[in-house]
Amino acid sequence: MKKYITLLFLIVLVFACKENKNENSDTATVPKEVKKPNIKLYTFDGGKVMVNNLELFSQDTTYHGKTKEFADAFYVISHPNGNLMWDAGLPETLVGLPEPFTDPSGAFTVSRKDSVVNQLKSIGMGIDDIKYIALSHSHFDHTGHANTFKNATWLVQEIEYDSITSATSQKTNTDNYNAIKELTNTKKLNGDFDVFGDGSVVIKSMPGHTPGHQVLYLDLIEHGPLLLSGDLYHLYENREHKRVPIFNFDVDQTLKSMDKFEAFAKENKAKVYLQHQKEDFNKMPKAPNYLN
Repeated sequence: MKKYITLLFLIVLVFACKENKNENSDTATVPKEVKKPNIKLYTFDGGKVMVNNLELFSQDTTYHGKTKEFADAFYVISHPNGNLMWDAGLPETLVGLPEPFTDPSGAFTVSRKDSVVNQLKSIGMGIDDIKYIALSHSHFDHTGHANTFKNATWLVQEIEYDSITSATSQKTNTDNYNAIKELTNTKKLNGDFDVFGDGSVVIKSMPGHTPGHQVLYLDLIEHGPLLLSGDLYHLYENREHKRVPIFNFDVDQTLKSMDKFEAFAKENKAKVYLQHQKEDFNKMPKAPNYLN
């Protein structure tokens, strides 16, 4: 009888332990659901660039004698934890001019119709609603209204910051320097940067066009992943054939960044938007409409 009771006790004990192990195991293997933040991408018109000498955009004579109209967009990414402005269009001194402006070399004819303040009103925002500003790079067609956001935090690659603010740059690239000189609240980056810490808005370092050129990755709920190219590519043909503008800072760096960009886009199944390609600009819903 005692043997029977002991055996029964052991069977119950083993069964209880097994059940407890299974419960713990089930709990451990059930993944926690990660909810994507609901971010919105607003696209704005930062002006128009008529390229009168398209040959500047290749290392060879492919574009000899050709011209091309470029779009010049800027964007606001609205995230539950703050708003990021990506790029800043052409200089606002162009707004209100009776005719487009052609630079002394004759290579570019540029125009801009509206200010950033007026355009932000269309989505119910003002200057102080922008928490971060990030520029793909510090050329004149991407820094136009940057100083307007001097209270925002400028997210900039350290090497780009050092280049544009150097004593030499202040003398030889005065207009480019003056366009960002009031952005004194800086966060200097050394590589990729997850802006909000959840993988939904990530600045990717892609040097070559300038020392600290960068692109922007967004993971939208409905649209899905996308990449804003900055000036890594200006034209569909340049992306297809890996053509590099003659004025890029470093050709080899640019080519390496192109390879890195394409690998990342493929891995993340991201749709690519070329910021200067007018056709891509026209595909994007314009503020107050948005992608999410």
